Amino acid sequence: MARARIDEPAPQVRLSDGTLARVVPSGFASGYELDVDGTPQSHVDLDDPTHLHFEYIARMAAVIDRLRMPGQPLTAVHLGAGALTLPRYIAHTRPGSRQQVIELEQPLVDLVREHLPLPRDAQVRVRIGDARTVAEKLPPGLVGSVDLVVSDVFAGAQTPAHLTTVEYYRVLAGLLAPDGVLLVNVADGAGLAFARRQVATVRAVLSEVLLLAEVQLLKGRRFGNIVIAASAAPLPAEWLPRLMAAGPFPAKVAQGAEIDEFARGARVSTDADATPSPKPAASVFER
Repeated sequence: MARARIDEPAPQVRLSDGTLARVVPSGFASGYELDVDGTPQSHVDLDDPTHLHFEYIARMAAVIDRLRMPGQPLTAVHLGAGALTLPRYIAHTRPGSRQQVIELEQPLVDLVREHLPLPRDAQVRVRIGDARTVAEKLPPGLVGSVDLVVSDVFAGAQTPAHLTTVEYYRVLAGLLAPDGVLLVNVADGAGLAFARRQVATVRAVLSEVLLLAEVQLLKGRRFGNIVIAASAAPLPAEWLPRLMAAGPFPAKVAQGAEIDEFARGARVSTDADATPSPKPAASVFER
């Protein structure tokens, strides 16, 4: 396994919006974190790619583990690079997977590649540009054939508005195989108004939807991350107990009538009226 190359002071780059990205040793787990202006964006353990410190990433991985047969290679598209945590996980658990990563910031990719290098056998191609624009121009061979699309895009601590709309999700759905799965990371706080709109918006494109989150978060009692899993094909009922058991705890998986209730009254987000995800208070990242 490649070793991290971390010198003192922490390596850092300035991004196009003026924010500062740094790779720092994790103070709470083995490995390293990608930090952007005080917001932890990713955690990576180069010695153990299956060590997923962030809860929402672990929940995404629990869904990924259910796709196809165990260990079978996947074709995946990731919108938002971070520190390439999930591409590393897939490369490790499903050798031979073909993965495309779309990232706006070339300096961020260079920082991660230099100081948190990918395994040499990982088949991961990084494309630089706006997530939506590049997704619309991916090679025709990917259209309608992708097993997994992951949308986890943040500018600082917020998801840009144009990456929250029904038009955007139609682009992503067009990449999926008939039974392919879309995973979306949604960050929201008390009341979950943004998350409810996102569920309504995704469901307007892909009818089968699951939600995965911490119990109190889904009740709208604190800020955090909700994972939306969506597909045009029915999501297997046997996934639910397995996803619950996979943790992290206390876990909640919502489906069916619970999704109906969660999204009730929420308007579909369009290019004409979209808003970025809410900005969390700085205290959210105090651990």
